[in-house]
Amino acid sequence: MSRTYVIGDIHGALRALDQLLARISLKKGDRLIFLGDYVDGWSQSSNVLERLMELDEQYACIFIKGNHDVWCEEWLAGETPDVNWLLHGGLATVASYEPLRPKERQKHLAFFNRMRNYYIEEDRLFIHAGFSSMHGPQNEHYSSNYSWDRTLWEMALALDTRIKKTSYRYPKRLLLFDEIYIGHTPTVNYNIFEPMRAHNVWNVDTGAAFDGRLSALEIHTKEFWQSDIILTLYPGEKGRNK
Repeated sequence: MSRTYVIGDIHGALRALDQLLARISLKKGDRLIFLGDYVDGWSQSSNVLERLMELDEQYACIFIKGNHDVWCEEWLAGETPDVNWLLHGGLATVASYEPLRPKERQKHLAFFNRMRNYYIEEDRLFIHAGFSSMHGPQNEHYSSNYSWDRTLWEMALALDTRIKKTSYRYPKRLLLFDEIYIGHTPTVNYNIFEPMRAHNVWNVDTGAAFDGRLSALEIHTKEFWQSDIILTLYPGEKGRNK
């Protein structure tokens, strides 16, 4: 039986990605769904993009676009780099692109252009951050919510577990899908270093940009795998830690 792995925010940690994929032991027919934020943090952002493009040729892959990817995409397209981006990992990303020729950078830009804002399969939603429309991401008025919104996750966390789906108090956004998979908000913010579940929302960003690990969750069994703590894989670097 083929397996489907959803993988959290990588943030330039190629060593963690390679280690995680080795621990999964990918087989022919397996699928990979990446939740975005491939860049900004550790020193190998451009290398991560190269590896993702290689994986796309070998396996069935879905690539969701994160907010950090949007920043990098804009910069590669020739826009003035966002100051907030540079302060939140962008400087390391820019440095990682210095060895690349213009043709190689254009290849990465085209890859960013092909990424999805979200992916729906049966009753599952895969999205980097969230959406605000009660009618689903297909009807989202503010497209930036796909990569920035935290209210979906915060709502799921705050919702009393005793409230049933049949209650008028149950949020309509959570009724739209059986399962929702997100990244964007590191679980280490809650002192949790593994994928978190709040009602039907699974958060797979386990703090790879900071002092956490990179995680992959198999969507059918809910078994998960993790890299080592990424700080140990990049001695002398801080990632996005201050």
